[in-house]
Amino acid sequence: MAVGKRTIELTKIAANALADKLGSEIVAIDLSEQLVLNQVFLLVTGNNEPQLQALSDEVQKKLAEAGEKPARKEGSGAWILLDYTDLVVHIQSTELRNYYMLDRLWNDCPKIDLGLVKVDR
Repeated sequence: MAVGKRTIELTKIAANALADKLGSEIVAIDLSEQLVLNQVFLLVTGNNEPQLQALSDEVQKKLAEAGEKPARKEGSGAWILLDYTDLVVHIQSTELRNYYMLDRLWNDCPKIDLGLVKVDR
């Protein structure tokens, strides 16, 4: 089953929110052929705990404007997880992103083109 259009739309809204708050290594992984519960994992790295919280707050704000609220929020500090059922956003510190390597764990799944333009800041 392919990722739904609404899930793709929400993923792009969240990815743009993360980019606006200077999140790095933003990757969306299509899990629709692998998992029943989720369709997309959106991964982002933040530099420190205040930035991780700002990333989380911005995603929640933008998705709320789109009519969505998380079914569940977990974590604080170095890893924040926002569960929007079909979309799960993982906001991680560099250390935890490198340690858990979710990118490699789901390496055989396709990536979703987010259409983000890389800007040097």
